[in-house]
Amino acid sequence: MSATDHGPATGAVTVDGRRLVFDQYGTGDKVIVLLHGLLMRRSMHEPLAAELASRGYRVVCLDMLGHGDSDRPADRRLYSMELYGRHVVGALDELGVRRAIIGGTSLGANIALEVAVQAPERVHGLLIDMPVLEDSQTFWAMVIGPLLAMYSLGRPVLRALGAAARRVPRGNYLLDILLDWLRPDPGPSRHVLLGLVYGRKAPPARDRRRITAPTLVIAHRGDYSHAISDAYDLVGELPNARLTRAKSIVELRARPDRLTEEISRFLDTCWPRPEPVRLHSV
Repeated sequence: MSATDHGPATGAVTVDGRRLVFDQYGTGDKVIVLLHGLLMRRSMHEPLAAELASRGYRVVCLDMLGHGDSDRPADRRLYSMELYGRHVVGALDELGVRRAIIGGTSLGANIALEVAVQAPERVHGLLIDMPVLEDSQTFWAMVIGPLLAMYSLGRPVLRALGAAARRVPRGNYLLDILLDWLRPDPGPSRHVLLGLVYGRKAPPARDRRRITAPTLVIAHRGDYSHAISDAYDLVGELPNARLTRAKSIVELRARPDRLTEEISRFLDTCWPRPEPVRLHSV
């Protein structure tokens, strides 16, 4: 892995013959894996990861297959929630991590649930930000067709926009989150969308009910793409889950202090801090 004086250590693992790139913040045995949203990249979690690392955690932000700097094969058969879950478990193996808290936003939240269903023994806890479950599917059913058309018929335009976006220097965190939709070549992104369209979007409720790991769910109102009712349903299904309401879709990125404290308190319940040793005089 390589690191700058002030940034994370960047490395890569090979899972199922594919290269997955990650950034690691901090060191130690208390490991948190953070997963990005659809067609985004690992850097969307940079401020949260850096803050959690300053509190003693080792945070790994992973680019999933087809995203960011990881391999981006043009084959829809290589993209599915089940495969993504397996890739996270494979990355834990390659990193020598036995158990971790798995967290993510939107697509990343659903992948985290997939990991908890596939390999519950590897999951120390879950940090679920904006899950996309049954009540959000109506919205996605309406937008996925136009989105696929844009990534198919509109590829020349997207390539031109991507070239322009890549000329914008990185460094503005919120702007980069938006531009990262445009920067990659649209061909592989189309296959990511196709693969996810034809597969399941999340573990079914009967499987989710078997998840016993401590879970913090973050959700907000007024967003049809991440219906808050999905979050309420998930908290009702999981025996050790609780809900934290965000004020908006951007609060964790634009004004993160309140939610970061909520996340930190949750992590403290997963990894309790040792009681101070009291010395008694004889």
